[in-house]
Amino acid sequence: MLVVIRERWQGENMHKRYVSLWFRTLLADRFARKEPLLKGLAYVFVETERGKKLIRACSAKAIAIGIREGMTLADALIFIAELRVFDYEEAVIGQLLNSIGEWCIRYSPAVSIDYPDGLILDVSGCTHLRGGEQNYLHDLTSRLRTIGYDVQGAMADTIGCAWAIARYGTADLIVKSGGQYDALLPLPATALRLSAMQVDKLKALGLHQISAFIDMPKAMLRRRFGKDMVLRILQATGEEHEFLKPLSEPFQYQERLECADPVRTRESIEYALHLMLDKLCSSLYHDGMGLRKAIFSYFLTDGTNENITIGTSAVSCKAKHIFSLFIPLIDMVKPGSGIELFVLEAPVVEILTQEQHRLWGAEVQENKRQILELLDRIEGKIGAGNINLYIPSAHHWPERNLEAVKDLNIKSDDRWHLLGPRPMQLLSLPEPIQASAITPDYPPFLFIYKGKKHEIAKADGPERIEREWWQDQGEHRDYYIVEDKEGKRYWIFRSGHYEAGKAQHWYLHGFFA
Repeated sequence: MLVVIRERWQGENMHKRYVSLWFRTLLADRFARKEPLLKGLAYVFVETERGKKLIRACSAKAIAIGIREGMTLADALIFIAELRVFDYEEAVIGQLLNSIGEWCIRYSPAVSIDYPDGLILDVSGCTHLRGGEQNYLHDLTSRLRTIGYDVQGAMADTIGCAWAIARYGTADLIVKSGGQYDALLPLPATALRLSAMQVDKLKALGLHQISAFIDMPKAMLRRRFGKDMVLRILQATGEEHEFLKPLSEPFQYQERLECADPVRTRESIEYALHLMLDKLCSSLYHDGMGLRKAIFSYFLTDGTNENITIGTSAVSCKAKHIFSLFIPLIDMVKPGSGIELFVLEAPVVEILTQEQHRLWGAEVQENKRQILELLDRIEGKIGAGNINLYIPSAHHWPERNLEAVKDLNIKSDDRWHLLGPRPMQLLSLPEPIQASAITPDYPPFLFIYKGKKHEIAKADGPERIEREWWQDQGEHRDYYIVEDKEGKRYWIFRSGHYEAGKAQHWYLHGFFA
C-alpha cells in the first residue's frame, strides 16, 4: 500500500490559504441526484410570500432560459409552460451544506458552511498532499461534480477574495499569494459580499467595479456606505483577519493519512493506524502530554465515514499500549468500497506527569501501570464506561458517600477512613425487613428478609448517621453490623428513635463479604 502521511495540522501557525466553493444550483442538484430523470430539465422551487409564489431556487436549465431567483412563478411560466415546480424547504439547504461539508473534511480538517450556497475550507498546509494548489482544487471540484453538484471553487489568501473569485472570476481561479488586491479590481461591487442597498448606492454613483472605489478614503466610504462595507474591503484584501467557524474544531493533536489506492484489508488498516499512532504519540511526548481518549476515523470512497473510539484509565502516550486497545475494535471497521483517508485524533489530552519513584517503590509503580493497562484492555472488550473506581465522597449519608470516577489515579480525602466499616455491596435503596429487638438500645436478635428468617449470633452497633439537613429532611438511622448463624454478615438499620407502642421500621442496606 502506497500512502502519503499528512503531518499534524497546524493551520494557526502557517501562511493562510482558503478555498471557497460555490454551488450554483445546490437544491436542484440534490433533487437531480435523487431523481435522475430531472437531469437536463427546467424546474424551480417556490415559496409563498404575501400571496405570491416566488422562485427561491432554479435548475441549470431554468437559469439558461432566463428564469431567476425572486421571480414570480407566473412570470416564469411565460418562459416555459411545462416548467416543473417543487416546494422550497429552507431547512434542507443547511442539512445539505452540512453533509457536503463533512465530506470535504477529507480535504481539510477545517470546513465552514457559507450559507446559503457555499463552503469555505482552510487549506493551509494541505495542498502539497495532492500535488500542489492546481491539482488540489481540480481534484476537489471534479469529485464534487462527479457526485452530481455544479460547483466552482477558487483559492486565495483571504476568505473574501476566494469567495469573490469563485462567483465572479473569469480567468485564473487560484489567486497567487499576496495577489488578492489586484484580483479584486476588475470584479463587480457585489463580489465584496455587500448588501443589496450598498450595491445600489454604488451603482447610482457610477461605481460598478471594485477598482472604482477600493482606494477611496476609508473614512468617506464608512460615512457614505457604512462601516460594514469598509470591513469587507479590509477582509478581502487581507488587512483585517476574518475568522472561520468550522463544522468541527480541529483538535490540536491530529494525524491524517491519505491512501494512494483505496484500502480494503485489515492488515493495511492496522499498518495505517500503527504509523499514525507513532507520529501522534511522538508529538504528545514532545509536548509533555498524554491522551485519555483517541478517535480513529476512516473515510470511504463512496463519501461516507465512520470511526472507532478508545479511552484510557490513565494519561498515556505509549503507542504500543494504545494500539492494543484499538485492535479488538478493528473488526468493526467495514472498508466497503475502499478507504481513502484515515484520521487519528486525541480530543482529550492531559499533562503527562513523570512520577519520581523511590528506588524501593519502582516495582509497585510498574505493577500499577500494568493493572491500569489491563483495565484498559478489558474495558475495550466489555464497552467504555463499564469500569469505574469508587472513592469516598464528602457525605456521611451512605447513599451519597461514594462516587464513581474514571481516573484511576485520583486520590480521595484520607479523612474519610474514619467512618465506620462499610459493606462490600451497598444496595442502591435500603430494603424493608421485619426485625425483633429486646430493648431500644440492643440490636435485633432476628430479622426476616424476603421471607427467610435470620437468627443473629453476633452484632455490633449502633452507629447513628444523621441526615444532611441541607440535602433533605427525615429521620436519622441507627446502623448495626449483624452476623447470622450461617456466618453471613449484614448491614441493617432502624429508622428514627424508638418509641414505645409505635411500630419500628427496619431496613437492610448492605452485605459484607
